[in-house]
Amino acid sequence: MKLWHYALIVFLGGCSYGVLSTFVKMAYAAGFTVSAVTGGQYLFGVVLCWLAVLFTKKKKLTRVQVSKLILSGVPFGLTGIFYYQALQTLSASLAIVILFQFVWIGALLEWVFHKKKPTKTKLISIALLLVGSVLAANVLFQGPIVLSWEGILWGMLAASSFSAFVFLSGLVEKETPPILKSALLSTGGVLTVFIVFPPTFLFDLDVFVGIIPYGLALGIFGGVLPPLLYSIGMPHVGSGLGTILTSSELPVVIAMSSLVLGETISWSQWIGVIIILGGIFYSNIRFRTRNRKALTTTV
Repeated sequence: MKLWHYALIVFLGGCSYGVLSTFVKMAYAAGFTVSAVTGGQYLFGVVLCWLAVLFTKKKKLTRVQVSKLILSGVPFGLTGIFYYQALQTLSASLAIVILFQFVWIGALLEWVFHKKKPTKTKLISIALLLVGSVLAANVLFQGPIVLSWEGILWGMLAASSFSAFVFLSGLVEKETPPILKSALLSTGGVLTVFIVFPPTFLFDLDVFVGIIPYGLALGIFGGVLPPLLYSIGMPHVGSGLGTILTSSELPVVIAMSSLVLGETISWSQWIGVIIILGGIFYSNIRFRTRNRKALTTTV
């Protein structure tokens, strides 16, 4: 598989996250609580992952390997928890801009742990993504911005935990089959969520039956695809480029809001989407060019 194939896989992982907000809004409109929606997402996600494992080639893992993968899934669960807390005191648009800080946190993690200093290309891409996120989230044209230090803290924690999840998914147990690895990462995520949001919806038959359609959709796009696609692609593209590629989430959020929910999207938001996609495209093209030159030199 070529390098750009892995980049596309990570890009699609980010896109799958972008689908979530549409189903979350639909579930809230149907009257379900945050704990039921969040719990349903992670529960159905981990169940679907383990069902997929049943139909794949098995690989025996040691207890240490299993523990490392489950612990690596903790940031997966924390991201949703922290982001929900941020939304308690921040507008949705401002919260997503703060969450978007994962694009430079991921580069920082790669610099600190892998000694890969961000290149000029990567810094330009990050700047484009941050500018695009502000426009796409429509922060500048919503009137007075209400800041909450508590909300900003929760938002930065969400950005940090998401960056940690992306980083670990490409670092821990690279040789583990992606589907099995995804199942164990999701297990760590669901255990974390259930500690904070006890799954009381499981004991209310009406709520449980009602949440199934939303839980399945959220489980597929939020619990199955991201860890699976990141497990496949991240070891090859690295967490620095990986976090840039996962910023495809916000353009998909905007597109789904317009096409599915019928929300009005301003021209500035579409410009933001174009800038984000341009930043992703620029970073990927430059990355492929550098690797092609490196291979040529090696040969």
